[in-house]
Amino acid sequence: MDAPPLPSSRRTQQKKPSFPISEGLRAYLHRYHRERAQPVTYARLRRFSESAPLADADGHPTLWETVVYDRLEMETLNDDLKRVYALLRVDGDLSVMQHLFIDRIDFCAFGNSAPFRIRIVNAYNDNPDYFYIKKGDASRIYGLELEHLLSPNRMHYLTCGDTLVEEHIAGIPGDVFSQRWLQSDELKPIRVTKELVKFNERCFVRLLGDMRSYNFVVVITPDFEGAQIRIRAMDFDQQSYEGRMNFYRPQFFRDNQPLALFCVKHLRLETARQYQREEQVLMLQRKAIVEQRFDTLLAVMAGDDLAPAEHVQELRESLAAYYGRTEYLQCQSMGELIRENLESIRLNLAAPPVARAHPDEVE
Repeated sequence: MDAPPLPSSRRTQQKKPSFPISEGLRAYLHRYHRERAQPVTYARLRRFSESAPLADADGHPTLWETVVYDRLEMETLNDDLKRVYALLRVDGDLSVMQHLFIDRIDFCAFGNSAPFRIRIVNAYNDNPDYFYIKKGDASRIYGLELEHLLSPNRMHYLTCGDTLVEEHIAGIPGDVFSQRWLQSDELKPIRVTKELVKFNERCFVRLLGDMRSYNFVVVITPDFEGAQIRIRAMDFDQQSYEGRMNFYRPQFFRDNQPLALFCVKHLRLETARQYQREEQVLMLQRKAIVEQRFDTLLAVMAGDDLAPAEHVQELRESLAAYYGRTEYLQCQSMGELIRENLESIRLNLAAPPVARAHPDEVE
C-alpha cells in the first residue's frame, strides 16, 4: 500500500445530494425481495414531539438525540417497530418476537441519511440489538447491494417507498481502532495490514467513496493462532458520486494516515500486491456466483444518474490512465465504470498491476 500524500485543500467537498429510487431500481428491489410493505415509514418517525441530547457510556456528548412521541402514537409505534424488526430478521415471523421491546429511539441530523436508530431489547436476558430507519437514497441502496454481492459480507436491508431499513453493523469504529488497538500486542500486524489492503481494493473496484476511519468498523475474531481481522464499511452514502479517483481509495484519506503508515511499516510491496490480487480474484468469483443478479443490478445502475456528468468524465479519464485502457472513455455512467473496473482486473490477472501515481489527493 502506498504512503498517503499530503492533504490537498484545492477543493472543498460539498454534501452529496440524495437521489430518488428509479423505477428500474424499484423493480430490481421487488425482484430480489428487498422491497417490502412496512408498518413504519421514515416520515412517520419524523413526527416526534420532543428530543433530548444522548451521551455515550462515558458521559460524553454524541451526535444523537433521543426522541419521544405522543403517548397514543408511542403505543402503536412500539408494536409496529417490532414488526419492522421481525421483517428484517425473521421474514416477519412475530411469534418469536413477543419477548422483545423497544427501549429507545434515537435521531441523528448529521449526515445525508439523517437516520433513526432503534434500540430493541430481549426482556429475558437484557440483550440489545439495533436497527436503522433512513431516508431512501438510490446511491446508498446501490452501495448496500454492491457490498452484498462483491464483498465477503451479507447485507440485510429492506426498502418501502422512500424508506430504508438497515441492520446494525457491529464492530470497532475505525478511528477508535487506530487509537486503541492498532499497536496492541494481541493483534498480528500482518493480519491487520492484509485486511487493510483487501478493504482498500474492494472500495476502489466497486467505487465506494469516503471511507474515512469513522465510516467503517473493524471486527476482531479470536482464532487458535491469534485474532483475525475483518474491515466492514458501514456508510454507503458516497457510492459512485465523486469524480476524484483517490476518493475511492481509503489509504489516501488524512483520517486513515495511521493505518496507511502502519501498512508501509509492516508490509512489503510484493506482499501488498499479493493481497490485492487475492481480493481481485475473490471479487470476480463472487460476481460469477451471482452473475445474472449482478448484471441486472449494473444494467439498472448504468441507466441511473448518480453523479454529475463532469464527475463521470473526470473519473473515467483517471481510471483509463490508471488501468491503461481507453475503453473507459466510452463510459457514460458510474454503473458502466464499475463494470469496466471488473473487466480490467479480469484482463490483468495474467500480470501484476503496475503501480501508478495519481495527482489527485483527498482531504
